[in-house]
Amino acid sequence: MLAAEELEEGEVLFTIPRTALLSQHTTSIHALLQEGECKLLASLESAVPFKGVNGPQEERTRLLQGTGIPEAVDKDLANIHLEYNSIILPFMETHPNIFDPKLHTLELYKELVAFVMAYSFQEPLEEEEEDEKGPNPPMMVPVADILNHVANHNANLEYSPQCLRMVTTQPVGKGEEIFNTYGQMANWQLLHMYGFAEPYPGNTHDTADIQMVTLRRAALQRAKSEAQQQLVSEQWDFLCQLEMVGEEGAFVLGWDEVLTEEELSVALKVLCMSEEEFKEYKEQDGWEDDSEEEENSTLSNEALARLKTPCKKLLYDSVLLTLESYGADLKAEQDLLNNKEAYEKLSRREQQALHVRYGQKRILHQLLELIQ
Repeated sequence: MLAAEELEEGEVLFTIPRTALLSQHTTSIHALLQEGECKLLASLESAVPFKGVNGPQEERTRLLQGTGIPEAVDKDLANIHLEYNSIILPFMETHPNIFDPKLHTLELYKELVAFVMAYSFQEPLEEEEEDEKGPNPPMMVPVADILNHVANHNANLEYSPQCLRMVTTQPVGKGEEIFNTYGQMANWQLLHMYGFAEPYPGNTHDTADIQMVTLRRAALQRAKSEAQQQLVSEQWDFLCQLEMVGEEGAFVLGWDEVLTEEELSVALKVLCMSEEEFKEYKEQDGWEDDSEEEENSTLSNEALARLKTPCKKLLYDSVLLTLESYGADLKAEQDLLNNKEAYEKLSRREQQALHVRYGQKRILHQLLELIQ
């Protein structure tokens, strides 16, 4: 959508009455959905699409190795299979006059979940509702789903009891494209859910992950004796008890700070403790002086550069292990992006995967420079 004339900040671009929205409240089978609402809506809300990465598994793994997307897609597929068989299929069998499992198959369900979740909107909860209820169910919003997304967007969807309005958030020049926001999303999330990624350096919300078990692996590698390895194992178990780490969790790194700052700060500190320090820390059940805890849990780029040497070393080794999980190094990706002829020969999937990989590696290399 392009601006036909210059627009000022705060201008209403279009208004959609709530009666025009498609949701479980406006569908013709609203009454039936209310019968199984909790289970059905929970199913739809937990199903994440794989719109942009639904090619052959071998290609997905080759292009996206190290990004976390192949693992996310596999998890989505497993969840969708489970939900269809345990929730959707029994619901359809209860209403054979409306649904036919021979027509409304698992494959159709996967396609519709991907479509709805890729083009739908979720109304934000009020602050006082956030702790009391789960997220609002998705709804299809005519016209609003035409707008594309960028991190530096110039429009935003606003909600009111009677209608939804698309409003400019900054001045827009004549002929410029009007961009909405899908939220503060990293490139891997954009590709996973919507099928595209923003070229570097456009996505200011991009992130890179260090798997929590990679930090444990780095700590075990630097342990020089069986006793030291045993200490690392005990420290890891204690961190699990504190719910700071987990086998499937990840530390999330942004451009300017660590987004999982408390988890990474505590994990680094504990895994770098001597046996005596760890014993004392356990006796305090992981508690420490409030000022020290607050200082240690704030991990901006400046704070990362001031980490104690053992913590820097452990984090550095963890970043190197993470970079090894990708199929190519940063320089190879940079050369490909700089070679216009070679880049244009790539398929669209290859181009989008390249943007995801490159952004993540840039963040990881930036961290290496901060802590070396």
